[in-house]
Amino acid sequence: MLLKKLSFVFIPILFTVLFNINFSSRKQTNDYQDIQDFKQIIDNNINVFKNEIDLLNSDALVFQNDIKSISELQSQLLKTRKAYKKVEYILEYFYPEHIKAYINGAPLAHVDPNPVKEEYNVKSYYTATPKEYGKNMPLDYRDKNHFRGEAKVLLPVGLQVLDELIFSDDIANEKEAILNLTKQLETDFFAVESAIKKRQYLEDFEIIEASRLELIRIFTLGITGYDTPGSLNAIEEASTSLEALQEVLNPLLLKSDSSNRKRVHALFEEAIIYLKKNTDFNTFDRLTFLTQSINPLYEKLLDVQKGLSIPSSAEKYKNLASWNASSTNLFSDDFLNPYYYSLLTEDDDNSTLRQLGKTLFYDENMSSSGTMSCVSCHKPELAFTDGRPKSMASIDGKTLLRNSPTLINAVFSDRYFYDLRAYDLEEQAEHVIENHLEFNTNFSEIVKKINEDETYLNLFKKAFNNEDEEITRYQFSSALSSYVLSLQSFNSLFDQFVLRKTSKLSKKVKRGFNLFMGKANCATCHFAPTFSGLVPPLYRENESEVLGILKTPDVLEVDADLGRIDNNIPLDNYNIYKNSFKTTTIRNAKLTAPYFHNGAYNTLEQVIDFYNQGGAVGMGLSYEVTNQTLPPDKLDLSKREIEDLIAFIESLTDNPF
Repeated sequence: MLLKKLSFVFIPILFTVLFNINFSSRKQTNDYQDIQDFKQIIDNNINVFKNEIDLLNSDALVFQNDIKSISELQSQLLKTRKAYKKVEYILEYFYPEHIKAYINGAPLAHVDPNPVKEEYNVKSYYTATPKEYGKNMPLDYRDKNHFRGEAKVLLPVGLQVLDELIFSDDIANEKEAILNLTKQLETDFFAVESAIKKRQYLEDFEIIEASRLELIRIFTLGITGYDTPGSLNAIEEASTSLEALQEVLNPLLLKSDSSNRKRVHALFEEAIIYLKKNTDFNTFDRLTFLTQSINPLYEKLLDVQKGLSIPSSAEKYKNLASWNASSTNLFSDDFLNPYYYSLLTEDDDNSTLRQLGKTLFYDENMSSSGTMSCVSCHKPELAFTDGRPKSMASIDGKTLLRNSPTLINAVFSDRYFYDLRAYDLEEQAEHVIENHLEFNTNFSEIVKKINEDETYLNLFKKAFNNEDEEITRYQFSSALSSYVLSLQSFNSLFDQFVLRKTSKLSKKVKRGFNLFMGKANCATCHFAPTFSGLVPPLYRENESEVLGILKTPDVLEVDADLGRIDNNIPLDNYNIYKNSFKTTTIRNAKLTAPYFHNGAYNTLEQVIDFYNQGGAVGMGLSYEVTNQTLPPDKLDLSKREIEDLIAFIESLTDNPF
């Protein structure tokens, strides 16, 4: 699984980072000219961004000395962020770890992604001290074990936290923090600035792939406000991002056929005009922007790529990617690759194996008591939940610790369970099998039972072409994973509308979607199109959140479940993960009540009311929940807005099982 998760979409850069590669095999002069054009455009915009960072640092210094006004500092931050948006697509493509950690990551405390033993201040075979090494190489390409020290929690740095502080009501008390952050931004940008400028060549496939990923980022992280927690300058920044893509793609478009070229230019112009005419964050029509701009551009750029015979990085380097570069719509059922998230490979999967997995899923004999199967807690008619606050245990009168989540689209995750304690579907099954309140057995016992069952011997022989070989744990896990992996559905009424399969969608649902993606702040945690915590645009990492869930909706008492901090994974054993739980999908929520990890909220009205009040901290429980990641600000949603939100959530119902 680890090897799969290292097969990133941007893997080809491993061959070029910080090195000059000889492309003497290039035959076409116009290809070489494209590369030079790409590099000149990107280098120019990198220089602009660097200059704006320097100006921001200078303004922060004079602001500290009361020479610059708040509005002047805010104006400079907006300029700096716009300059970043001109290069975001390429920096995020090549250096996503570095950008997330130091340049534009979420403004939340986090575990250090590269803990360095500072006292080890001697040069090594890298001919550098830890400080020098870290300053000169992007995080994505560091040997993170060479200078490794004890992991620790870091306060956030970068543009997002600056946006939050500089546009906060308490900015007067944050002068020193702002200055320190702008200084740190200068330092942290140096590594990626150096790396991108050392690249002699930028390939066609890198540019078009980075551009299509940026379209996903604009829609899922940009216009939702995720990226601009303080200023909410999301719409203007989206316009800047599109202008940058239009500029860098022009050398490719000039080689494309005239119909594709004209259509792409027209789509860019229409999208930018639309953004500039509709600048209000709360009233911006995100559904129209998705259907008339983002999805058409996403599809048409793929047409350009195919027309020019440009491979994807996955095709070029035979990598297994999470995001499917051949998808044509952000809501298509092949947008993500389910096999990226499982040990099971696509070549080994088939309908026979899937049917065997389904048989195992329903078989109560897999548990030691002979009374519990997977379907005991995951009933198909309830979108594979069980309708209980907490699932029933195999022991009479007892329940499990938490509510049963849906299995539909559950494969699209890098970690499983509410506390994220399992890293793949196969490990997830092991936890259920060995839990004394669930199957209360182990793989050895299950495999022994199967090998003594003539019916199963025949089924496994058919699925794996076994002759006289014994059935193995791997085969059992593969069959079960195949079935769970097959529980996918992106065919709700809302999906059909976005995919242009129907033109019918009520005004309530449309308003609800726009609220979800904007004012109501839902999409900053429940990312489209999975509407879960799987983070776009590469969808490789699951987020968890501290919401301050109450024991019951009508009692101001925080639920006692510690969540992620108590999952026995050392890197999660930090206070920032106390009461932190996986952000699960809201797809099929109409069928999956009751809600949250404790199953204490019976209706969607209760859930939305909880968010509307700003979680536990918004309700006055800041002493009890010191690390809430949900913004405590009240959303001030009206009764009609709540009804619209529920209408949208219910439009995501599509249980075909």
